[in-house]
Amino acid sequence: MLVTDVGLPAGMNGRQVADAARVSRPDLMVLFITGYAENAVVSGGLDKGMYVLSKPFPMDILLAGRIRDIMSD
Repeated sequence: MLVTDVGLPAGMNGRQVADAARVSRPDLMVLFITGYAENAVVSGGLDKGMYVLSKPFPMDILLAGRIRDIMSD
């Protein structure tokens, strides 16, 4: 699983990272984390196996639980 923020420095974004990673691992699950409104992030749509978690969230409970849920899909 790849966990990446949507907004990254140097003009890159999390979707670009995910797309590049999926070239060699097409079934890679991806969890995007964002402080932006969720609908703005997914407006272009998400591919199968891609998920979004909006900030702020409790790191120890929500993030771990979301990862467990995704991995069990």
